[in-house]
Formats: sequence, C-alpha cells, structure tokens
Amino acid sequence: MTFADLGLSTKVLKAVAAAGYEKPTPIQEQAIPFALQGRDVLGIAQTGTGKTASFVLPMLTRLEKGRARARMPRSLILTPTRELAAQVADSFKTYGAEHKLTMALLIGGVSFEEQSKKLDKGADILIATPGRLLDHFKRGKLLLTGVEILVIDEADRMLDMGFIPDIEEICKLLPFTRQTLFFSATMPPEIQRLVDNFLHLPARIEIAPPSTTAKTITQKFKMVSADPKTKRKQLREIIGTLTDLTNAIVFCNRKRDVEILFRSLKKHGFNAGALHGDMDQFSRTKTLEAFRKGEITMLAASDVAARGLDIPEVSHVLNYDVPVHAEDYVHRIGRTGRAGRKGAAFTLVTPEDAKALKAIEELIGKELSWLGEPPSEADFEQRPSQNRRRSEGSSKSNSRAKSRSAQTKEKASAKSSRTKNRNTTKKTAANKSAKTDERNRRKTRKRSEQPVVGMGDHVPAFLMRSVRSL
Repeated sequence: MTFADLGLSTKVLKAVAAAGYEKPTPIQEQAIPFALQGRDVLGIAQTGTGKTASFVLPMLTRLEKGRARARMPRSLILTPTRELAAQVADSFKTYGAEHKLTMALLIGGVSFEEQSKKLDKGADILIATPGRLLDHFKRGKLLLTGVEILVIDEADRMLDMGFIPDIEEICKLLPFTRQTLFFSATMPPEIQRLVDNFLHLPARIEIAPPSTTAKTITQKFKMVSADPKTKRKQLREIIGTLTDLTNAIVFCNRKRDVEILFRSLKKHGFNAGALHGDMDQFSRTKTLEAFRKGEITMLAASDVAARGLDIPEVSHVLNYDVPVHAEDYVHRIGRTGRAGRKGAAFTLVTPEDAKALKAIEELIGKELSWLGEPPSEADFEQRPSQNRRRSEGSSKSNSRAKSRSAQTKEKASAKSSRTKNRNTTKKTAANKSAKTDERNRRKTRKRSEQPVVGMGDHVPAFLMRSVRSL
C-alpha cells in the first residue's frame, strides 16, 4: 500500500513525496483512513512507529477548506513536553509545505506576547503543552469553541507528568462535536478512563501489544557497583567495548545525576551534552539540535528525552540508572532502533534494583540478557558492609534524635510557661473589663431613675391659648 491509496489530498501527497517517504507504516496505514472519515481514533503503538504522521497528514487534508478566526484555532494538538511540541510543529512545516495554513506553538520558556500575536492573527493549527494553553485561556487570549479536531499525543506521558486533570479541564472547554485522535504507547487504567470519557465509539488501532519493545533493538543488562564513582567508570568501560557506536543517549533518573555524569563524560574526553527539565528552553533546543546534527555524540539526559523525540539515527541507548517505572524503560530504549533500523540498549543494574528489574522483565515479557555472568539472588541482597554502615548511621541518628527530643521538651516547657503567663494576663484583663462594664451599667440605671429633664409636667403658655373654631 502507498500513501496515495489512503485518500490523502494531492497537496499532502506531494509534500510526502518531497520528504522522501514512499510507504506508510502500519499505524499510518490503519489510522489515516478513519481520521479522514472524521471518526475518533485510539492509536496504541510502540514508540518509533510513525504516530505523528498518523494525525498530521489527515489533519492537513481536512483543514484545507476553511479559515481560522482570531483567537479561535480550528485544531488543537496537546503534547506533554516542549521538545515534542516543537517536533510536531516541524512535521507540520514539512508535510504542510504546499498549504497556506497558519500554525501557533504555545510552550513554556517563550514570550507570552509573541505567542499572543500569533493567536490574534488566527491559527488553523494550535500545538501546545497543557499548562501554557490554560495560561493563555485564563488570560482571555484564547477561545476553544472553534476547535474541530483534538489530538492528544503521548497520553501515557501526560499521566506520568500529572497533566491528566489539565487534559480533563481542556476537553470540557471544547465543542462536543469535535473529532478526537488519541495516541499512546501504553494503556494504563487511568488512560483508559480518559478514553471512555472523551472519545465517542473510537476506531481502536493496536499495532503492537502495549509496552512491548521493538524486535530490532538488542537489549543487554550489566551488574555494576552501587558506588557512583565506580559505576561511572564501569559505564565508560562498556562504552569502550561498543565498536559500532556512533551516538548514544545516556539516561539518568535524577536531574542532578545528569549534570554529574555530563561533567564526568566531558572530563574523560567524550563529546557530550546534557538535557534535563531544569534547563531553559533555548539551551534545551540548542543541545537537541547539536545532537541531531552530530555535533554532540553522547547525550546525558533525564526522562524528558525518553518520549516522542524523533532522532532517527541513535545507535545506542545506555540506562545509567534502571528506571523507577517499568514503562519508562520501553520509552527510553525506543529512542534507538527507530523506523526499522537496528539499535542496542544497555542497562546498568545495582544490587538495589531488584524490584525495578523484575517489573521490567514482567512488562516486556521476555527473559533478560546479561553481559557476563547473570547475577544470583545473593547479588541483590544487601551487603554486610552496607548493613553495618546503615546500622552505624542508625545509632548516630538515634542519638541525634534523643538530643533533639530533649531540646524539644525544654522548648515545650518554656512555651508552656509563656502560655500560662499569657493566659493569666488575659484573665486579669478580662476581669478589669467586666468591672468596667458593670460600673457603666450602674451609671445608666441611675440616669434612667432620675426625673425627666425638659418639658416634664410643665405646659408652655402658647399651647394653653384658646383656638377660635371655624
């Protein structure tokens, strides 16, 4: 099947051909016809399968007729991260080269004023992260009553980042008659609830079982030391054995570890960059662009780079840390082996990772392959030295706790005495106030008992004069 068989417009087909694409991927082949019919679509596919084009191409075809009004976009695409939003915008520029459709990108780290100017001119296509979209709406800069097509991309990542309440709020602001295209790599119960609430009889398209990894990716695990310095050294040793490595993303669980690892790689002569959520938008965009162009070959990153980023030729993914959530493992290694290419993923495992490792094995449904001898159950038990350190630390913390407890008691006693003094003072003041009130009441009573001052029983003479009757 070719793109011409899917029912796309001539302008879209011309742009697709210019981009060098000949055959649609399975998710595109099945989702595009339903999207062109105006039906709601639920697309479930592993990362790297071409989900973005599955909604971009039919949207361009459907939006060819009509014109956007000021502050009233005709379509809305919600993404979890700024990088993914910018990537979707690039896709629209590529596939919409033959169109005159207007587009606005609402993401954090960019001036509100510049974004408002684009909204004022009218946007056929609005691409946004949930937080920034709601900011514009609450400022009165945006109306959502004209949205014809809603796309929610990387929905499971939205869940992980806590955006589901925002998504629910946004959906309630949109017309009931809209078309909704919903894409996710996994389908946890919370996402299924969202689908049930906001999609109407969707065409369900499931290319691969939820949370499966691509067959083109070689996955290896390596038991390493929990000591950070030794662990970084073992990572460098693994990198040194990879003769086919052209570039790689090294994932860490914490942002501070990304910075530490980045400095370590630079120190040991690697052409490295860093990417995490605390960086400003300009630095994040610049780093990603340098990695895409090959100016940076090693990218130390947090999970901000684990979802949706389309960097086709990543040869390796290295998990410096085993991800806390098993689903993140699927997304991380999905940065390699994209569009049918071969890729490799290596994960460093420490004795503390037994629980997370078991969750990954259950999720992907396959036995883990190890570099060297597979670890035994004893390797995942706490070592005596660690237990001793913890015990020593515990005794020290107990003594510190006792000292803090004594100080707390002294403070509580002093506070109690101050409270008693304040209460005594309050009681004295209350008694004085009561006595004053009683004196005032007595004075009032005495005044009421005195004879009336004024006319009293005396009648003025002018009132006693006779009046002539008419």
